[in-house]
Amino acid sequence: FTAATTTFLFLQAPAVPATLFASLPHLLHSSSSSSVTPLVQSSPVQPSPPHPQELHSICGGEKILVPARGTADPPTGQGEERREAEGGRSLPPAAAMAEKEAGNLDAVLKEVVDLENIPLEEVLENLRCSREGLTAEQAQQRLQIFGANKLEEKEESKVLKFLGFMWNPLSWVMEAAAIMAIALANGGNKPPDWQDFIGIITLLVINSTISFIEENNAGNAAAALMARLAPKAKILRDGRWTEEDAAILVPGDVISIKLGDIIPADARLLEGDPLKIDQSALTGESLPATKGPGDGVYSGSTVKQGEIEAVVIATGVHTFFGKAAHLVDSTNQVGHFQKVLTAIGNFCICSIGVGMFIEIIVMYPIQHRAYRPGIDNLLVLLIGGIPIAMPTVLSVTMAIGSHRLSQQGAITKRMTAIEEMAGMDVLCSDKTGTLTLNKLTVDKNLVEVFERGITQDQVILMAARASRTENQDAIDTAIVGMLADPKEARAGIQEVHFLPFNPTDKRTALTYIDADGKMHRVSKGAPEQILHLAHNTSEIERRVHAVIDKFAERGLRSLAVAYQEVPDGRKESPGGPWHFAGLMPLFDPPRHDSAETIRRALNLGVNVKMITGDQLAIGKETGRRLGMGTNMYPSSALLGQKNSDESISALPVDDLIEKADGFAGVFPEHKYEIVKRLQARKHICGMTGDGVNDAPALKKADIGIAVADATDAARSASDIVLTEPGLSVIISAVLTSRAIFQRMKNYTIYAVSITIRIV
Repeated sequence: FTAATTTFLFLQAPAVPATLFASLPHLLHSSSSSSVTPLVQSSPVQPSPPHPQELHSICGGEKILVPARGTADPPTGQGEERREAEGGRSLPPAAAMAEKEAGNLDAVLKEVVDLENIPLEEVLENLRCSREGLTAEQAQQRLQIFGANKLEEKEESKVLKFLGFMWNPLSWVMEAAAIMAIALANGGNKPPDWQDFIGIITLLVINSTISFIEENNAGNAAAALMARLAPKAKILRDGRWTEEDAAILVPGDVISIKLGDIIPADARLLEGDPLKIDQSALTGESLPATKGPGDGVYSGSTVKQGEIEAVVIATGVHTFFGKAAHLVDSTNQVGHFQKVLTAIGNFCICSIGVGMFIEIIVMYPIQHRAYRPGIDNLLVLLIGGIPIAMPTVLSVTMAIGSHRLSQQGAITKRMTAIEEMAGMDVLCSDKTGTLTLNKLTVDKNLVEVFERGITQDQVILMAARASRTENQDAIDTAIVGMLADPKEARAGIQEVHFLPFNPTDKRTALTYIDADGKMHRVSKGAPEQILHLAHNTSEIERRVHAVIDKFAERGLRSLAVAYQEVPDGRKESPGGPWHFAGLMPLFDPPRHDSAETIRRALNLGVNVKMITGDQLAIGKETGRRLGMGTNMYPSSALLGQKNSDESISALPVDDLIEKADGFAGVFPEHKYEIVKRLQARKHICGMTGDGVNDAPALKKADIGIAVADATDAARSASDIVLTEPGLSVIISAVLTSRAIFQRMKNYTIYAVSITIRIV
């Protein structure tokens, strides 16, 4: 039966495209050149382990021990050798199997199949795997096809980087003058012009050294992203659980993830209890997301609660995380400062070139001057005409400005960013953790009370009693934090039993005895669950849903509170009727200084746009509280997708981005696209952020600003790192930058006018 099944799969395997052969030359070559023990036997029995030589060649020279696997061999006549249609060349079994494996997984490699959204059974079918995981041999073959589960870091030569700073128009003129001083300035019984030569070379080296040190201090965003990838993973291979390097994970592997783990690759969850995943650094969502069986999880996010098995669907650069790294890596912005210097250099070259041409004509054919005096005159024009000290003066000016900014709480990693910041006219700001505190809060004024004789303060106290006072989650912290003193949550009562949150009940509860010796129980949790407990559900149901909808329209999450008496004094007792006490709105509040910052930015001519991964309603509510407008759109509007709002569909995407106050439900590619389109409209675009998801746009923006407490990836991709929380320091930085830029502009005008005068 097994042999027949293998034959069927072999015959059904799609043909391998020629392009895929190009991606596997090492595997095919090394497999064909090594002495391979035939893996074919006439009956489906266990094969002997592959020859060490074969393993060594397949794995590119690395010594990897692969245990024997207990699966049937291909039937005789198909596994021994397979002929290629074009050339009739025979392939050994290992190469034929690799070719077949590559053909089967071609759709996955090219990302033709949407593994994130199709049913789980189809995922397993497309990945040619099962819930029992892969064998070591299959994993090796897939490692050749998909590559290692890590981000490749491009090595850059420090010497070439240093010499690169001597390759621009101003430097070309200086280099030409140096060559002229040493090579052409001969004759007339005078030695070569060593003084000028040494002076010019010294200035060139100083210019390059300052620029090199400044650029070298800038972090490598791809390296920081790579460091965040989980180093270890628990993998099911050959029917055994082992802890291995995450780098060897391949699509189709079954992994186990638990509380505290960083997810090592994009995966789909298998059967088990739901997890709580913190993916705020990836998507900007401020609350941990609950993920159940069949849901997708992203590499780089952290497990906050639960344990479950998952099947890997993407690794390395193909993951959500890896694509963000690739966007950072593929971004190479040329700053406006460099463009200005290039333009000045080109102008000087042209004006000096014309001047020298006229001087040569006048001196030699007309005046018949001697060679050496003529060369000396040309050197005077060449060295005197070029604003030779301009790059040094501007670099030093920016270095001094950079020091001043650091005293204000803004560390400049790329000094030319000061010039960019002075001209910035659009600031794209991340919401979670930048405009807001990334800390849940209860809006006390909006607490809705449902039981007579109870106040808002009593509803908050009940909710605090139904919360943990230690080892708290985000909601417990927010509610207990509403009390004047956190100790009030347990003051005057004796705790009998605490029911922690679980995905089934979706609520917490505390059974306690009060000062009079009576037993009570309080509970907080999902409104539907608490409403179901209440004794008067039918009477209050419509009002509860109306309040929940009102909160939802404003992007507020609802939390319900209820209480009951336990007359018989036993913690196991179901107790008396539950009373629905009230509904509390939870939200991520704006920073205290964000509204003032945005107002000052507008006064300086800087338009602020909110770019968030959170829901549209939450974005609009934050915008309303900050006074920055509620003209916000979903990310689908960026892709030109049809929208129920006709006003969105009618506008071209570029106009929409320019006029919008913000966008919600945004992914890294969207942020990158927003910045790119604004730059295409000639805007000098700033981008603030704190998470991995902001890194590509921070790198792409003219001025990337990593806020305080940003991830390493965001800091590495940015030009300026803030050490103070919030955005207020940006306004100070803009004002300082404009003052510095004005000085640089004045000097540049002076230097260019001197060039014109000398010529």
